[in-house]
Amino acid sequence: MTTLAATGVLRVSWLLLAFPVFGAAVLLLGGRRTNRWGHLLGVAMPLAAFVYGVIAYFTLLGHSGNREIDLHMYSWIPVAGFQANIGLLIDPLSVCFVLLITGVGSLIIIYSVGYMAHDIDRRRFFGYMNLFVAAMLLLVLADNYLALYAGWEGVGLASYLLIGFWQFKPSAAVAAKKAFIANRVGDAGLSLAVMLMFAEYGTFTFSGVDAGVKHSGSGVALALGLLLLLGACGKSAQVPLQSWLLDAMEGPTPVSALIHAATMVTAGVYLMVRSNPILAYSADARIAVAIVGAVTLLFGGIIACAKDDIKKSLAGSTMSQIGYMMLGAGLGPAGYAFAIGQLLAHGFFKAGLFLGAGSVMHGMNDEVNMRRYGALGRIMPITSVTFGLAYLAIIGIPPFSGFFTKDPIIDAAWGSGGTQGWLLGGAAIIGAGITAFYMTRMMLMTWFGAKRWDEHAHPHESPGVMTWPMVVLAVGSVGAGAFLIIDDRLVDFLAPVVGSPPVSHGLFTWPGGIALILVVLAAAGAWAIYGRVPVPATAPRGSFVTNAARKDLYGDALNESALMRPGQWLTRLSVYFDSRGVDGLVNTLAATVGGSSGRLRRIQSGFVRSYALSMLIGAVLLVAGLLVVRL
Repeated sequence: MTTLAATGVLRVSWLLLAFPVFGAAVLLLGGRRTNRWGHLLGVAMPLAAFVYGVIAYFTLLGHSGNREIDLHMYSWIPVAGFQANIGLLIDPLSVCFVLLITGVGSLIIIYSVGYMAHDIDRRRFFGYMNLFVAAMLLLVLADNYLALYAGWEGVGLASYLLIGFWQFKPSAAVAAKKAFIANRVGDAGLSLAVMLMFAEYGTFTFSGVDAGVKHSGSGVALALGLLLLLGACGKSAQVPLQSWLLDAMEGPTPVSALIHAATMVTAGVYLMVRSNPILAYSADARIAVAIVGAVTLLFGGIIACAKDDIKKSLAGSTMSQIGYMMLGAGLGPAGYAFAIGQLLAHGFFKAGLFLGAGSVMHGMNDEVNMRRYGALGRIMPITSVTFGLAYLAIIGIPPFSGFFTKDPIIDAAWGSGGTQGWLLGGAAIIGAGITAFYMTRMMLMTWFGAKRWDEHAHPHESPGVMTWPMVVLAVGSVGAGAFLIIDDRLVDFLAPVVGSPPVSHGLFTWPGGIALILVVLAAAGAWAIYGRVPVPATAPRGSFVTNAARKDLYGDALNESALMRPGQWLTRLSVYFDSRGVDGLVNTLAATVGGSSGRLRRIQSGFVRSYALSMLIGAVLLVAGLLVVRL
């Protein structure tokens, strides 16, 4: 394809946004008349965006030069020296996310046709799902941080609506509010970063900020990096803003799959990788990103080991896997491409795991406790096989996807050198073992052993509209990693945006080999605990660590102690100062003026004799004063 033709195709990339926006508008504004066919429109619009995304991808491959098209759409806020435009940036990084969001997202939405078949508000659900996809597409396609922020907030709104979709459940309403509030904390960081960009550089376009950061001090780059990291922690559920993700499992399972695999939690990783020019000028900001990722990958993995709720165990897993991606982003050019590779592969196997969990719930009357599963492999063969393939991918067994995408991150972390390399690389290796333990535990408790469900449960395989998306995702779980990493396909494709790694990574590295050995040992340990002996129907009393993990490692308690309680005290102090200080001063002045005027008013009696007497007294005092002065 010629450069002119390629540019012409990419010039209408606004269609990527137009399709899901149209679907959301029709379904949310069309009313009951769209109930019968609303789900079909809800599926068709993301699919149309995916088809165009594929066209854009192949067009970009044939585009000469730096493979970048900046499409100006319109002036959003033109006010004197403040110019905010809506523009779309089509480059290798944004196209990767477009394919993930629309491709995996479409499979999840197709699956939802069966999962939500009997829900009376199905049309509204599909409208929210289209809104979610549209907001995420704006986030990754925007060519400036302000438009990105608009998509960022749109994702937050859509997640709030979907997590709390079943409003009749108090737990769902509370979970939606918790996610919304936790994300507002992170969003404050991103909004301050955008303000600082404009104050320092007079612009918030990616190109303008990239050019400006080269001439500003490292202090500005550090401040921007840390503020952006705060925003990423909120959206991607990284420590210390991770606690909302586990409660978000109260929403319908397709929502969990979309949030964890294709949209919301990937936004923070995108933000950090897109901001690589800022991180390039602050080593301290990069190491902060890497530390947050390393801590979270251990934090989330430990929580996942102790959860009996299958969805919450997978939520802990997502925290951990996103931690690997943040770790990769914190390693700079050595890890950017591999962080995106892990993100893309994770989209396949994590979506497959969540949809598999939803399939189990669909056949088990919405039961989520794995201690009440067992022996489901023979009853649900398609779900069990696709789930098993995703399991092999996430724990990193070759030749499945996770092995190819996670091993380079482990190797790059170990190769960062010195104490940093020992700590970051060691955390990544230990995290691989933890992943194998909790995922093997999940496999054994769900698909193997003796059946533990009661007589009211009648497990069965899900209908085809739910199973064939899982089959497609299973194919990605098997082959996506090799396709992306072998021959440096993804590295070369992303090089114009994020640069190339300083050293090449082989398919088998010795840090990766240690991690693989630990994976096998951890899986064997899980089998020894949960495979050789019957699984008790109720969780036994655990150790201190186990009990702490069951309580999410006291994340909520920490947030309450460190943020909520001091916030309450500050609010009470502010109210006291306002009522006793500000209001007290105003009321005192008002009372003084009122009292004085009331007393002065008494001498204004209206009687002439009183005024004459006052004049006489005044004259006498005046004469007396003059005589005293004269003498």
